Amino acid sequence: MMSWFASLLINTVALMVVAGYFDGFHIENISAALLASVLLSLFNVFLKPILILLTLPVTIFSLGLFLIVINAALLSLTAELMGNSFNIDGFGMALLAAVIISLLNMFLTNFVLEPIKKRRKRK
Repeated sequence: MMSWFASLLINTVALMVVAGYFDGFHIENISAALLASVLLSLFNVFLKPILILLTLPVTIFSLGLFLIVINAALLSLTAELMGNSFNIDGFGMALLAAVIISLLNMFLTNFVLEPIKKRRKRK
């Protein structure tokens, strides 16, 4: 349960970083980023496996690169459900944001969260 909260916080930070650097990606405040992170994690748990299964031939043919399109679609769906508090200007911006958010999540998880977990295990 604690790792879910940590991943939510990491995802929230990643969303805020992307919103800070790109004009086409707007999040109103930190609470909107946290809500978007919750929605996105729910979509990743329940909707993403179905989408991956339905698009498996395309994903295999593209050597997994189509997963970025699925991530961008889920990010766009999140923005649509959030209304004016979360806006993405077009699918191209959603694709770019999906790549950057994935890279930030990987970086923050590997270099921030994992060392904290290792330190806790040693105690």
